[in-house]
Amino acid sequence: MLARWSRGVSTKVCSIRRQWVVTAAALPELEKRRPTKSAVSLDKMFRSKPCSLALGPGSPHRVEDPKYEGFRRFFLTMLMFYSKQSRSIRGANVIYRRIVTQVDKPSIYEVFNLEKTFKMTFSLLVLHMWLCLSRLKVEGKDGVELGQYVYEIYNHDVEMRVSKAGVNLLLTKWMKELERIFYGNIVAYNAAILPEAKQDELPDVIWRNVFSDDGTSNPNVAASRAVQAMTRYVRREVSCLSLTDKEAMFSGNFMFTPLENRASDSRGS
Repeated sequence: MLARWSRGVSTKVCSIRRQWVVTAAALPELEKRRPTKSAVSLDKMFRSKPCSLALGPGSPHRVEDPKYEGFRRFFLTMLMFYSKQSRSIRGANVIYRRIVTQVDKPSIYEVFNLEKTFKMTFSLLVLHMWLCLSRLKVEGKDGVELGQYVYEIYNHDVEMRVSKAGVNLLLTKWMKELERIFYGNIVAYNAAILPEAKQDELPDVIWRNVFSDDGTSNPNVAASRAVQAMTRYVRREVSCLSLTDKEAMFSGNFMFTPLENRASDSRGS
């Protein structure tokens, strides 16, 4: 699957947007959770200088392989626990856990004033998958291979979320539609982040892929502020991930910018 992503996908984005409207309408929504009105000052958010997202050696959030010695290490080595593939699979699981942690927290919905529906959560999953896959791709073949493992874990998780949302019949059909939407969004984000892209291209893509119900309407003033804030968030995370070293990325020892602190730090005085 990811080989298609790494070569670029020629999916027609407009057609995919229409398919997403049909798919989202057919899927039973999870409990809608409209964030409570808060005094978060969106205009002040995500303007700080980018920095590495790598977790420090003493961070309680770090995940390390057990450092066994003697017979136990020999036994695990014989079981291929320390093989490149096993390390990649463990790293991919941690990476995806970082994505899910960011997307499932209430703070991301509160900050950007989003409803927690299946469509919204899926859109945010795809956005953060794109952030990670794009960064891994920079590391060449090893990064693309690791990204394939992350994608397979993501695909299984999405299938479980679809089932949880109440779709048990024609599951394969819906998964194919969601796959098409995934690749269409990846293409759109890749194009919008290019140096030659127009300044308003990324916010337009974020509006269509995340905020808009039908992919065509224009945002009102309040929505426009949220879209611009998310655009800054995305650009900053791209820069932060570019500053995050290979070891941290491959082991999953990084964390996206915490939004809880951002929300509390920027509330109106």
